[in-house]
Amino acid sequence: MKTKFNGFLTLLLALSVQISFAQVKTVSGIVSDASGPLPGVTVVVKGTNTGTQTDFDGNYSIKASAGDILQFSFIGMHVTEKTVETANVINVLMQESAQALKEVVVTGLGIKREKQALGYAVSNVATEDLEQRSEGDVARVLSGKASGVQIQQQSGMSGSGTSIIIRGMNSFSGSNQPLFIVDGIPFSSDTNAQGDFVDGNNGSSRFLDLDPNNIESVNVLKGLAAATLYGTEGRNGVILITTKSGSSKGGPKKTEITVSSSLFLNEIASMPNYQNEFGGGYDQAFGWFFSNWGPSFEKEGPAGWGNSSSFDENGTLAHPYSTASPATGIPQAFPEFADARYEWKPYESVENFFRTGVVRTTNINARGSSGDGNISYNVNYGNLDDQGFTRGNHLTRNTFSLGGNAKLSNKFTVNGTLNYTRTDFKTPPVAAGYGSNVAGENASIFGNVFYTPRSVDLMGLPYQNPITGESVYYRQNNSIQHPLWTVHNAANIQKTHRTFGGATLLYEINDNLNISYRYGFDIYSENNVNYSNKGGKTGSVANQSGVYDTWNNTKTIDDHNITFSGNYDLTDDLDLAFSIGGTSRRDVFDQNGVASTGQQVFGDTVSQSV
Repeated sequence: MKTKFNGFLTLLLALSVQISFAQVKTVSGIVSDASGPLPGVTVVVKGTNTGTQTDFDGNYSIKASAGDILQFSFIGMHVTEKTVETANVINVLMQESAQALKEVVVTGLGIKREKQALGYAVSNVATEDLEQRSEGDVARVLSGKASGVQIQQQSGMSGSGTSIIIRGMNSFSGSNQPLFIVDGIPFSSDTNAQGDFVDGNNGSSRFLDLDPNNIESVNVLKGLAAATLYGTEGRNGVILITTKSGSSKGGPKKTEITVSSSLFLNEIASMPNYQNEFGGGYDQAFGWFFSNWGPSFEKEGPAGWGNSSSFDENGTLAHPYSTASPATGIPQAFPEFADARYEWKPYESVENFFRTGVVRTTNINARGSSGDGNISYNVNYGNLDDQGFTRGNHLTRNTFSLGGNAKLSNKFTVNGTLNYTRTDFKTPPVAAGYGSNVAGENASIFGNVFYTPRSVDLMGLPYQNPITGESVYYRQNNSIQHPLWTVHNAANIQKTHRTFGGATLLYEINDNLNISYRYGFDIYSENNVNYSNKGGKTGSVANQSGVYDTWNNTKTIDDHNITFSGNYDLTDDLDLAFSIGGTSRRDVFDQNGVASTGQQVFGDTVSQSV
């Protein structure tokens, strides 16, 4: 009986030991790589649904039993497994995986593929190449960053239109501009015409409404095969933009707020090489002409000013406003110049006309995620204040972006973005010119600047008749428009309100199959004003009598897309990926406006500022 009792106690002791071994305990530790602690590492108990993620400092804590296997995984790293034994602390050092680090790019409709598996060329531009640049135009920021992409500015004005051509022109008569896709949604990048080749087209390209500081990455798809999913709209290539709000990357476990600000000084890139030996005139004879073939600025010599009776012994001559034709009204409007003398010397008129531009940018970004990483969010605000190097040119832009991603417990994942942009653009008119004047019907800020004779003090001569308000300048018949008068009395103004974004609902059928639905929208209202006060001296009679044109461009895009996708690893070296789906798109453009000429009251247009 005693032997049986001892056997029972032995069995009971063995059972208690086995039960104690199976008890759940808390295992914690730090996950790191060669650079230090690694946040966002997924830690799961293999074969179960128990899991967690490392925090910002690489720490993790999970419930497990002795004998369980902990599996650690992270993008770009080898999957690491550790068996739970008696220790309660398990630290892990993860190693980079060359295979996992293969470059992945976003292709059509947000589908991700390895770059080496694509049958067409792709250029990728990362966020560090886009942020804190002096250009507020995302297209100009891309200049020199993507091979095979030709980017040209419409003019030197801040905010003016930009042309993008990928791998050469495809059409002589149609558009050669690529299709823009932002966060998987078609994005209108129109440059709505304001004029023509001769009279100028000073409008902005609507991708100006994108803030480069809010862009996560840009993929440029080249070749016709790259645009198969987008039909004829993608025939010129596709530029896929992923914003920070639309990125699928999870945020840090803690709310992270980043504030950045920058200041750039912007100057004209190049100037003509001007001589400082001869002034205005013709064949060494003085005259208030637009040519530089007049007397020398030296008194002596065959071409010296000392040979002309127009100059006194001090090398001065009568002020041009005192000798102008009485029919111009200039002598009557400026009696203070009746006896004034004008110094004959080279003036740096063109150099002083242009100013040093100032570009200020401010960006505030807040992002974060839940402790388990299933919910993430991103909020971004950006401000751009760009005062161009050309007088009268100014661009301001305010952007607000909100995005989020949520992985639900029932195999559903939902994400969405909402963006708002307000862009204000102002520029003096720019048009074709032939030296002394413009070639078309409108004014041009550059038409009377670059050919200014070295003897003309552009910045010192009054530009406006104090009685009539009309332009006054050095020509004795007042037939050239003063550039400063153009700056203060004529402009193209564009004010744009834009809202765009969308939402995606994805259902994971299993580990290999999923189905998704995406809705996207893009709406902008572009209000334009083109005005010139009466009293100008260039262009058509209508332009000289005063013009005031207003018009509105409204664009609406509604896009619906449903996709069924699969991905199977057939062997270690062969996999199968496919996507089947359909797209429905509604695209509406509306334009209306009013044009008027024959200004009755000088200055009765819009408020003006330089």
